[in-house]
Amino acid sequence: MDFALPAREPSADLAALLPAGLSPQLVAAAAMAWAQAPFLKGLLRSRRDVLAAIAADGVDAAFAGAMARAAAADDDVMARLRRARGDIALIIALADLAGLWPLERVTAALSDFADSSIDIAIAAALAERGAPNAGMAALALGKLGSHELNYSSDVDLIIVHDPDVIPRRSHEEPGEAAVRIAKRAVAILADLTPDGYVQRVDLRLRPASEITPISLSVAAAEHYYQSEALTWERVAFIRARAAAGDVALGQGLLDRIRPFVWRRSLDWTAVRDIQAVSLRIRDHFEAGQAIGPGFDLKRGRGGIREVEFFAQIHQLIWGGRAPELRAPATLDGLAALAMAGHVSPGEATTLGDSYRMLRTLEHRLQMRRDEQTHAVPRLAADRAAVAALAGARDWAAVERALLAATTPVAAAYDRLIAAAIPATVVIPADPAAWLKRHYPRVAADIVPRIKRWRGGTLRALRSEAAREAFEAVLPALVGGIAEAADPAMAATRLDAFLAALPQGAQFFALLQANPRLVGLLGHLLGVAPVLADALARDPALFDVMLAPDAFDPLPDADALATELAGFTASASALEDMLDRVRRWTGERRFQLGAQLIEGRSDPLVAARALSDLADAALAVIVPAVVADFARSHGHVAGSEPVILALGRYGGRALTHASDLDLVYLFTGDHEAVSDGAKPLPATLYFNRLAARLTAALSVPTAAGALYEVDTRLRPWGAKGMLALSVASFARYQADDAESWEHMALTRARVVGHCPAAETAIAATLHRPRDPETLRRSVLAMRADIAAAKPAKGAFDVKLAPGGLVDLEFLVHFLQLRDGIGVGPDLASAITALTAADRMPDGLAAAHDMLTRFLVLLRLVAANSEVPAAFTPAVEAMLARGMGAASFPAVVEQLALAKNAVRLAFQDILATKGN
Repeated sequence: MDFALPAREPSADLAALLPAGLSPQLVAAAAMAWAQAPFLKGLLRSRRDVLAAIAADGVDAAFAGAMARAAAADDDVMARLRRARGDIALIIALADLAGLWPLERVTAALSDFADSSIDIAIAAALAERGAPNAGMAALALGKLGSHELNYSSDVDLIIVHDPDVIPRRSHEEPGEAAVRIAKRAVAILADLTPDGYVQRVDLRLRPASEITPISLSVAAAEHYYQSEALTWERVAFIRARAAAGDVALGQGLLDRIRPFVWRRSLDWTAVRDIQAVSLRIRDHFEAGQAIGPGFDLKRGRGGIREVEFFAQIHQLIWGGRAPELRAPATLDGLAALAMAGHVSPGEATTLGDSYRMLRTLEHRLQMRRDEQTHAVPRLAADRAAVAALAGARDWAAVERALLAATTPVAAAYDRLIAAAIPATVVIPADPAAWLKRHYPRVAADIVPRIKRWRGGTLRALRSEAAREAFEAVLPALVGGIAEAADPAMAATRLDAFLAALPQGAQFFALLQANPRLVGLLGHLLGVAPVLADALARDPALFDVMLAPDAFDPLPDADALATELAGFTASASALEDMLDRVRRWTGERRFQLGAQLIEGRSDPLVAARALSDLADAALAVIVPAVVADFARSHGHVAGSEPVILALGRYGGRALTHASDLDLVYLFTGDHEAVSDGAKPLPATLYFNRLAARLTAALSVPTAAGALYEVDTRLRPWGAKGMLALSVASFARYQADDAESWEHMALTRARVVGHCPAAETAIAATLHRPRDPETLRRSVLAMRADIAAAKPAKGAFDVKLAPGGLVDLEFLVHFLQLRDGIGVGPDLASAITALTAADRMPDGLAAAHDMLTRFLVLLRLVAANSEVPAAFTPAVEAMLARGMGAASFPAVVEQLALAKNAVRLAFQDILATKGN
């Protein structure tokens, strides 16, 4: 339905009013308005000057002129605003009916005038006390908040004030003065005079509106929204903005309560509340659900509200993590959700088209008599008039268009709210018979556990909401356990998980809303204690698996650093920033772990991504800690901290159990002094800074610990200073370092960029060495490690003969002896050495095989233990992660890899003269 009006000649009475120069579309619009809309007919009769402006300059210029007249100061603000409201109502109606403005322009124009008029009213009320427009703000919610106001709508406002700024008389408290000023501003807008009204004002969306004053102090409002607000208020604030008055005051409040609305860790009970509210709306307005007379365009099935709720529920789910989804306007929100992949482009387009049709028809209803109505008229004559204003042949054509618009909306929304309908599957109070019938394989083990879970002893299941959500998801959860390769182990892990879970209502509501996560949880509990323990500490980690790209590869290192920088940009202080880094990194590490246990990521790719996460964390943490440290101690001119990554971190091959091997350096003169209020010599300055950085990375907070940091690879080890100048480091490597330290340095890389440090490392690694002396040193070091850290079993692919340590020693020996393949990436070094005929073929494949297994092993065995055997579920996961047909095939491949490494080690290192 395109709402195009047919050409129409004006009546004689109207023709006498219309100026020359109006376009045919505007003439047709005026003629239709004159014939079918009594309110617009009255405006046409009384505003020949507005019509003349439209004819002379067009609707856009006429609208701008009317806005300017509204803002022009005079002695009677009430009459001025009411006259302007009539002018603007006529201009917008004609532009809409003539098809000159799309819906978005129409609603924006209505909203712009509302903003301006509210601002003028507040300013006028303050001016009556001799005060400027400061200390009071109007927050717009609803359709005004999203800048998509109706043709004849009220404006939903929350008025707030600053008690220290609001003008008050000698006998008034700040709150009393604010209420009087707010009442005066509302009267300027809403009182009905012979000239009409300006805006219908609704203040009922403020906190506890039945008992609170109409203006709240910003402190009281902030306290309420941070601690007491309800779910519907969170939804309302999706579309909130500071619209008028002291906008900076209002925006400051919105900024501070943003975490209340956009929660990074989603409260799934809130989403369920919204779904339930929508069902109650359908029930309450049951009479207006069917297409026909009385159908409610706003609240009816498939109507405007359901499009808005569809967008808002998705925004509530995803917007806490993705600020680009927080678009207040419905159409903008749908487009952003489609762009991010949370709804399909086709569905977003369909819902957007339906929304435009319904909103435009709503305007036709309202502009007839300036009524705040959303219902299809019950009188046939009124329906015929609306059809004519809509450009339809008759009302039957409008009904067909309504049906076509609402059907896809209702279907999409039905799918979305399905989770609000109570589950029909319930495990009875005595679960034994039910479990034997449905899941005989696990009944004996599960029955006593269910009784314990229901017994009220678990902290996570003490609240009624938690128990209700748990019971709703329990059948599917038991089904997931039953499908595990080792159901008893999965049940045991679930039992331990529930015991450790601090609270359960949100977590089980999340599972109920996303059934696919039940299977993932069962698998995770069955095979990955490292992830299960992390989830028990922080159930919100599961939120990250809701994203459409949860099983896609992570972005590259630069993109991750940019993402984390954006997430931490609004942190209020260093501790807040560190907590954000920990949360973000924890979520991404959990995501990578879930990908690994589901066989959705190559362990080699995951190891690189884990290293990229650490780089991103350092890229944010280091400058923040430096800036915080400099507040007391200033900066050392010409110097900056340098961080070397070594070990698996240096080689970009981290596992979930890896610590960070770091060496701290600094550039510049070690005898320099910092310029702060508490100056320090450079060496002391950077040693204290290094300690701060280590603490920032490793000290646990409410969000957990980030990384374990190992600094023992620094010069002189634990006896040496924590940070050295680059020059001192270079001298140490040249004069004092032992062979094993040079071997460790082969995996060194600068986190960031420091040419001086990179030059020092390269000079050390490329210095000439006596091959036989180096060989003996390498063998002696390997023997020492074997004595101190013997292999833990057949699956110890790190320490066992032919394992990764043997391979690393072999590679580092050849790198130092021959100067070939020198660099921290072990795989690249093996490739270069093989191409130079220094290593036999097959070691690159052996490296990849052993490394993949190590990455997976660190997920299935806590505390870096190496089990002597694995459960069938773990064996299946390991085979899937290794890309093998079965676990015996994995065992065979590992044996071949270790044998290849062992033979090469023996041939190259253990035999003198090679």
